[in-house]
Amino acid sequence: MHLARWSIVVPVKTLIRAKTRLAAAAGPYRTDLAVAVATDTVSAALRCPLVARVVVVTADPLPARRLGALGAHVVADPDRGLNTALRTGAEEAVRLAPGDAVGALQADLPALRPAELETVLAAAAELDQAFVADAAEVGTTFYGVRPGVPFRPGFGGESRDRHLSRGAKELTLSDIPSVRRDVDTIEDLRDALALGVGPATAEVAALILGRTPEG
Repeated sequence: MHLARWSIVVPVKTLIRAKTRLAAAAGPYRTDLAVAVATDTVSAALRCPLVARVVVVTADPLPARRLGALGAHVVADPDRGLNTALRTGAEEAVRLAPGDAVGALQADLPALRPAELETVLAAAAELDQAFVADAAEVGTTFYGVRPGVPFRPGFGGESRDRHLSRGAKELTLSDIPSVRRDVDTIEDLRDALALGVGPATAEVAALILGRTPEG
Protein backbone atom coordinates (compact mmCIF):
# COMPACT_ATOMS: atom_id res chain seq x y z
CA MET A 1 0.00 0.00 0.00
CA HIS A 2 1.31 3.45 -0.89
CA LEU A 3 1.44 5.65 2.19
CA ALA A 4 0.80 9.36 1.72
CA ARG A 5 3.69 11.76 2.07
CA TRP A 6 3.05 14.76 4.27
CA SER A 7 4.10 18.37 4.51
CA ILE A 8 3.88 19.41 8.16
CA VAL A 9 3.34 23.08 9.01
CA VAL A 10 4.59 24.23 12.42
CA PRO A 11 3.79 27.77 13.64
CA VAL A 12 6.34 29.33 16.01
CA LYS A 13 5.43 32.48 17.92
CA THR A 14 7.81 35.36 18.36
CA LEU A 15 9.72 34.70 21.56
CA ILE A 16 8.35 37.73 23.36
CA ARG A 17 4.87 36.14 23.09
CA ALA A 18 5.89 32.52 23.59
CA LYS A 19 5.01 30.48 26.67
CA THR A 20 3.69 33.44 28.67
CA ARG A 21 1.71 31.08 30.93
CA LEU A 22 5.04 29.57 31.98
CA ALA A 23 6.61 32.94 32.78
CA ALA A 24 6.43 32.65 36.57
CA ALA A 25 7.79 29.10 36.68
CA ALA A 26 10.36 29.43 33.91
CA GLY A 27 11.67 32.86 34.86
CA PRO A 28 14.71 33.83 32.77
CA TYR A 29 14.50 30.55 30.84
CA ARG A 30 11.07 31.15 29.29
CA THR A 31 12.28 32.04 25.80
CA ASP A 32 14.99 29.35 25.97
CA LEU A 33 12.25 26.83 26.75
CA ALA A 34 10.10 28.01 23.82
CA VAL A 35 12.99 27.55 21.38
CA ALA A 36 13.96 24.21 22.90
CA VAL A 37 10.42 22.82 22.73
CA ALA A 38 10.02 23.93 19.11
CA THR A 39 13.42 22.43 18.29
CA ASP A 40 12.48 19.04 19.71
CA THR A 41 9.06 19.12 18.05
CA VAL A 42 10.45 19.93 14.60
CA SER A 43 13.34 17.50 14.99
CA ALA A 44 10.96 14.64 15.82
CA ALA A 45 8.64 15.53 12.94
CA LEU A 46 11.56 15.54 10.50
CA ARG A 47 12.48 12.01 11.66
CA CYS A 48 8.99 10.66 10.93
CA PRO A 49 9.08 8.41 7.83
CA LEU A 50 5.86 9.85 6.40
CA VAL A 51 7.01 13.48 6.68
CA ALA A 52 8.54 14.78 3.46
CA ARG A 53 9.18 18.28 4.81
CA VAL A 54 8.44 20.60 7.73
CA VAL A 55 7.41 24.16 6.95
CA VAL A 56 8.01 26.46 9.91
CA VAL A 57 6.10 29.74 9.98
CA THR A 58 7.67 32.37 12.22
CA ALA A 59 8.43 36.08 12.42
CA ASP A 60 11.29 35.58 14.88
CA PRO A 61 14.83 35.29 13.50
CA LEU A 62 16.20 33.14 16.34
CA PRO A 63 13.87 30.13 15.96
CA ALA A 64 13.98 30.68 12.20
CA ARG A 65 17.75 30.13 12.24
CA ARG A 66 17.64 27.25 14.71
CA LEU A 67 14.85 25.35 12.96
CA GLY A 68 16.17 26.11 9.51
CA ALA A 69 19.48 24.55 10.58
CA LEU A 70 17.60 21.36 11.44
CA GLY A 71 16.32 21.15 7.88
CA ALA A 72 12.95 22.89 8.16
CA HIS A 73 11.72 25.14 5.34
CA VAL A 74 11.09 28.52 7.00
CA VAL A 75 8.58 31.11 5.79
CA ALA A 76 7.67 34.49 7.26
CA ASP A 77 4.64 34.76 9.51
CA PRO A 78 2.30 37.52 8.27
CA ASP A 79 1.45 38.15 11.96
CA ARG A 80 -2.32 38.02 11.54
CA GLY A 81 -3.02 35.21 13.96
CA LEU A 82 -2.31 31.51 14.33
CA ASN A 83 -4.65 30.17 11.66
CA THR A 84 -3.48 32.73 9.10
CA ALA A 85 0.08 31.63 9.84
CA LEU A 86 -0.93 28.01 9.29
CA ARG A 87 -2.69 28.79 6.01
CA THR A 88 0.41 30.70 4.87
CA GLY A 89 2.55 27.66 5.63
CA ALA A 90 0.08 25.36 3.91
CA GLU A 91 0.12 27.48 0.76
CA GLU A 92 3.91 27.20 0.67
CA ALA A 93 3.70 23.46 1.28
CA VAL A 94 1.30 23.02 -1.65
CA ARG A 95 3.57 25.14 -3.82
CA LEU A 96 6.51 22.91 -2.92
CA ALA A 97 4.66 19.61 -3.28
CA PRO A 98 1.09 19.86 -4.61
CA GLY A 99 0.58 16.10 -4.42
CA ASP A 100 1.37 15.73 -0.72
CA ALA A 101 -1.04 15.82 2.19
CA VAL A 102 -0.77 18.86 4.48
CA GLY A 103 -0.87 18.82 8.26
CA ALA A 104 -0.58 21.44 10.98
CA LEU A 105 1.30 20.52 14.14
CA GLN A 106 1.58 22.63 17.27
CA ALA A 107 5.14 23.68 18.12
CA ASP A 108 4.94 22.71 21.79
CA LEU A 109 5.14 18.91 21.68
CA PRO A 110 8.58 18.29 23.23
CA ALA A 111 7.93 14.59 23.88
CA LEU A 112 6.86 13.95 20.27
CA ARG A 113 7.85 10.50 19.04
CA PRO A 114 8.25 9.99 15.28
CA ALA A 115 6.54 6.59 15.42
CA GLU A 116 3.46 8.04 17.13
CA LEU A 117 3.27 10.86 14.60
CA GLU A 118 3.53 8.20 11.89
CA THR A 119 0.51 6.44 13.40
CA VAL A 120 -1.45 9.71 13.29
CA LEU A 121 -0.47 10.52 9.70
CA ALA A 122 -1.29 7.03 8.44
CA ALA A 123 -4.76 7.28 9.99
CA ALA A 124 -5.30 10.86 8.80
CA ALA A 125 -4.43 9.87 5.23
CA GLU A 126 -7.63 7.79 5.14
CA LEU A 127 -9.80 10.87 5.78
CA ASP A 128 -10.40 14.16 3.99
CA GLN A 129 -9.98 16.15 7.22
CA ALA A 130 -8.71 14.82 10.53
CA PHE A 131 -7.41 16.13 13.84
CA VAL A 132 -6.01 15.06 17.18
CA ALA A 133 -7.27 16.65 20.39
CA ASP A 134 -4.81 17.69 23.07
CA ALA A 135 -4.46 15.78 26.33
CA ALA A 136 -7.12 17.98 27.95
CA GLU A 137 -9.54 17.17 25.09
CA VAL A 138 -10.25 20.88 24.61
CA GLY A 139 -7.64 22.05 22.14
CA THR A 140 -6.00 20.53 19.07
CA THR A 141 -2.41 19.46 18.48
CA PHE A 142 -2.70 18.17 14.89
CA TYR A 143 -4.98 18.94 11.95
CA GLY A 144 -4.50 17.55 8.48
CA VAL A 145 -6.09 17.21 5.05
CA ARG A 146 -5.63 14.95 2.07
CA PRO A 147 -4.12 16.38 -1.13
CA GLY A 148 -6.58 18.68 -2.86
CA VAL A 149 -8.84 19.11 0.19
CA PRO A 150 -9.23 22.71 1.44
CA PHE A 151 -7.00 23.37 4.45
CA ARG A 152 -9.21 25.01 7.09
CA PRO A 153 -7.47 24.99 10.48
CA GLY A 154 -9.42 26.24 13.48
CA PHE A 155 -6.81 26.34 16.22
CA GLY A 156 -7.12 28.43 19.39
CA GLY A 157 -9.20 28.01 22.53
CA GLU A 158 -11.80 25.24 22.31
CA SER A 159 -10.56 24.10 18.93
CA ARG A 160 -11.60 20.47 19.33
CA ASP A 161 -15.27 21.46 19.10
CA ARG A 162 -14.49 23.92 16.30
CA HIS A 163 -12.81 21.27 14.17
CA LEU A 164 -15.66 18.84 14.81
CA SER A 165 -18.21 21.45 13.79
CA ARG A 166 -16.35 21.97 10.51
CA GLY A 167 -16.58 18.30 9.62
CA ALA A 168 -13.10 17.13 10.56
CA LYS A 169 -12.91 13.63 12.02
CA GLU A 170 -11.28 13.21 15.41
CA LEU A 171 -8.57 10.56 15.56
CA THR A 172 -9.12 8.74 18.85
CA LEU A 173 -6.01 6.59 18.83
CA SER A 174 -4.89 5.10 22.14
CA ASP A 175 -1.16 4.89 21.51
CA ILE A 176 -0.21 8.51 20.72
CA PRO A 177 0.34 10.27 24.09
CA SER A 178 3.34 12.22 22.81
CA VAL A 179 1.27 13.77 20.01
CA ARG A 180 -1.33 15.00 22.50
CA ARG A 181 0.96 16.37 25.24
CA ASP A 182 1.34 20.06 24.48
CA VAL A 183 3.02 22.26 27.07
CA ASP A 184 1.40 25.43 28.39
CA THR A 185 2.00 25.12 32.14
CA ILE A 186 4.67 23.77 34.48
CA GLU A 187 2.40 20.78 35.15
CA ASP A 188 2.25 20.10 31.41
CA LEU A 189 6.04 20.24 31.30
CA ARG A 190 6.30 17.71 34.10
CA ASP A 191 3.89 15.40 32.25
CA ALA A 192 5.96 15.76 29.08
CA LEU A 193 9.13 14.98 31.02
CA ALA A 194 7.46 11.82 32.32
CA LEU A 195 6.83 10.75 28.71
CA GLY A 196 10.39 11.60 27.76
CA VAL A 197 11.28 14.86 26.03
CA GLY A 198 13.90 15.68 23.43
CA PRO A 199 17.41 16.77 24.45
CA ALA A 200 16.92 20.51 23.99
CA THR A 201 13.86 20.59 26.26
CA ALA A 202 15.49 18.29 28.81
CA GLU A 203 18.43 20.67 29.18
CA VAL A 204 16.29 23.77 29.75
CA ALA A 205 13.76 21.93 31.92
CA ALA A 206 16.55 20.92 34.29
CA LEU A 207 17.42 24.60 34.77
CA ILE A 208 13.76 25.55 35.32
CA LEU A 209 12.94 22.78 37.77
CA GLY A 210 16.17 23.42 39.61
CA ARG A 211 14.98 26.95 40.46
CA THR A 212 11.47 25.99 41.69
CA PRO A 213 10.93 25.13 45.39
CA GLU A 214 9.17 21.88 44.54
CA GLY A 215 11.69 21.04 41.77
